[in-house]
Amino acid sequence: MINIDDLKYENRLIQAIAQDHITKEVLMCAFMNKEALRKTLETGIVHYWSRSRGKLWKKGESSGHMQQVKEIFIDCDMDAVLIMVEQEGGACHTGYRSCFYRNMEGEVTGRKVFDPEDVY
Repeated sequence: MINIDDLKYENRLIQAIAQDHITKEVLMCAFMNKEALRKTLETGIVHYWSRSRGKLWKKGESSGHMQQVKEIFIDCDMDAVLIMVEQEGGACHTGYRSCFYRNMEGEVTGRKVFDPEDVY
């Protein structure tokens, strides 16, 4: 088993990518510190570190749209984690299933699954 202390953190953070374990759709990108990764491993619910709020947060704590861990992978450089999840509701705070709902032309290609005004 890989020790989380052996991962390569930059400014105490590591990049975390959440991907749907069935469809393989990339849902979101965020950061984790050791505490977030430890809580994720302990609880089976994904936790992240919010750089803007400067605190730990459990995905879905206010929206109810949690991410249940199915499997976690570490990249070859040990500086990023890929978390295969079962996503409840939408991953994006704007209401879309994935945070990657626009292409480079600005065209919306994703689907909205909730109204943020009803949730936050």
